Amino acid sequence: MEAEIVQQMVTSGASSLAGLMATAAWQQVSSRVSRMFGRGEEDEATTAELEVIRAEVVEAGDDEDALADQTAALRVRLRRLFRDHPEAADELRAIIEEFTQDSHAPASTVYHNKLKDMTVHGNVIQAGKMVQSETINGNLNF
Repeated sequence: MEAEIVQQMVTSGASSLAGLMATAAWQQVSSRVSRMFGRGEEDEATTAELEVIRAEVVEAGDDEDALADQTAALRVRLRRLFRDHPEAADELRAIIEEFTQDSHAPASTVYHNKLKDMTVHGNVIQAGKMVQSETINGNLNF
């Protein structure tokens, strides 16, 4: 896997996992994520570590610095996993797609918002959905 693609998957995957940790869906997804990290085996140590991260994500609430720390911890774990097992990226992608799709939402929703000449560090919330980013320089169009 190319380094740029891996980095993008690590970044977006960590943000998506942190987002899932803050929802009720985590109860369904946590064992799959643990098995992904354990390469098919649900590892107690991994499960415990993920639960610690989840508790800190939930506790962080709107505290962007605290949330960034937990997302960084997930990025480190994912970077190691993808380095040793590149095929795990497909597993993570499948998990994220399954648990982040809103099956009750209309097939297509268009929002027209423009944020010009600004730098965004962190997350942008648009109509209750999070647009994840590291840094956006320039225009952000929805």
